[in-house]
Amino acid sequence: MTPHQLKRRRLATRGALAVGLLCVGTLGYSVGEALTYPGDDSTAARLAGWAREHELGPVVDKLENLQYELDPPQVGGALPSAALARMKATAPAVPISHRGVPLRTPMRPLVTPGLPGEGVWRVLSAAHGEPVVQGTYVRPDGDHTSYQAAVAWISGKKARFELHPGVREPGGSFDVPPTIPEGSRTGLLATWNGGFKVTDGGSRGGFYLHGETAGELRDGAASEVFYKDGSIKIGQWGRDVRMAPDVVGVRQCLELMVDNGQVVPDIDVDAKWGATDQSRMFVERSGVGVTAQGDVIMVVGQALTARTLAELMRQAGAVRAMPLDMNRAWPSFMSYDGAKSPAHPEPINILDFENPPERYYNQATRDFVAVYAK
Repeated sequence: MTPHQLKRRRLATRGALAVGLLCVGTLGYSVGEALTYPGDDSTAARLAGWAREHELGPVVDKLENLQYELDPPQVGGALPSAALARMKATAPAVPISHRGVPLRTPMRPLVTPGLPGEGVWRVLSAAHGEPVVQGTYVRPDGDHTSYQAAVAWISGKKARFELHPGVREPGGSFDVPPTIPEGSRTGLLATWNGGFKVTDGGSRGGFYLHGETAGELRDGAASEVFYKDGSIKIGQWGRDVRMAPDVVGVRQCLELMVDNGQVVPDIDVDAKWGATDQSRMFVERSGVGVTAQGDVIMVVGQALTARTLAELMRQAGAVRAMPLDMNRAWPSFMSYDGAKSPAHPEPINILDFENPPERYYNQATRDFVAVYAK
């Protein structure tokens, strides 16, 4: 090679090396930022979130499918002793009045014979001596008898509902904090998780809060809608619910699973409820619905398909219901006990998932709903 050609090669090599180092450095910084942002997310959840944010969602889906094939949920068996004890614990810790808010009629267990306490409602959170938040436990189906699903009911007349953004989902600069800070916890009764990611299009809908929008509110999308008076509605955007002067928040996710009191006919269509065949996987899932009386039904479970989640919400009384998030890192429902400290009520996980019950006392990665006593 001539000296001129050698010089050009050296320059090209150095340039390629510089570009490579820049790419590696940028990648390292990006991953490092994902591993160190505020919140309680696990390393696995952070890496999966980073991958989805960088158009690697199909890779994450494939890995999740492979993990499921290698370690599917157990078929048969009995509930662990801790889960069985939780199911039996139906008596309230303190006397509760049932004049204004009676305990609900027990749910029929999905597995027969039922276990002690299965389907029996108990007090989760009280306000003014009334059981405003109630819950029960059932096994999700006749095959997966070593797993629990938890069902919560919240009085629509005795509670007010607030939407919060997350630090990363949907991100942005909303005027509502991504946490429940000290000084804002008195009267707190419950919290639950948001839905699929808005920022990567997974939710197939948008997020709106106090005049600011992330994504795009889509007609036909299943929507939680929050109003100035603290009430909430759940329905199909553009049909049951729509933008109005008194709307302060909207959280959309996929489509309704329960409509007009019935599980939707296409509940088994994989593409509607998650990537690839995830709608038929028995995994951790969550969903929320509303009864004909305007009360809220929230379900989280350890081994649910799209269909069994929808069936549970319908059986609990939901006339319209929608999916929220899935997989171990994201579903959550916490009740709060303010008996010892009204200004700092103790959070209690209805089921054991990856994040601690204090997750919304810290900065939350993803959006969530907070429920207060009226």
